[in-house]
Amino acid sequence: MELKMNTKQVLNLLLIFCWIIFVGLCIEAGAFITNAVFAIINPAIIPRLWQQVDLSELYKYNYGYFFVLTLIVGIVSVIKAWLFFLMIKTLHNKNLNVHQPFNKELRHFVFYLSYLALGIGLFSAYGIKYSAWIAAQGVKMPDSQDLRIGGADVWLFMAVILFVIAHIFKRGIEIQTENELTI
Repeated sequence: MELKMNTKQVLNLLLIFCWIIFVGLCIEAGAFITNAVFAIINPAIIPRLWQQVDLSELYKYNYGYFFVLTLIVGIVSVIKAWLFFLMIKTLHNKNLNVHQPFNKELRHFVFYLSYLALGIGLFSAYGIKYSAWIAAQGVKMPDSQDLRIGGADVWLFMAVILFVIAHIFKRGIEIQTENELTI
């Protein structure tokens, strides 16, 4: 027995996966931001932040550094969720036309994804450097993977790849328009 999936089925499956990832990222972003706000109100809960990230040493060392680091982690997690929201929106609105794949909406979508990936990469890189700088001052810091800001190089690499793909789409739109005019 042979299992064949057409493009529509694959896109529907990707939509389901995007929803699952989006919900997980929203829970992660919301939980970390909510816990950070509660930690500012009640510092006793800092050792039990989201995913057991212990930033109590940082809070004791400097409240401002704690606030900046939680802000960076919050921004990264929100942008990740936003990226998947845009993917869901595009897949759900059926902006993907398999008969005419090179269209302006899809080009804008890919450009937008590249900018979001660039933002995630830049904020993650800054967060990693900021965390390392704080650790160099003698403050016990959790790993960047525990803070969910690791992998900045991967996000920057993905931004470059998406930017190149967006320009390929741009050229494809130009060729498609020229072909439509010659008929």
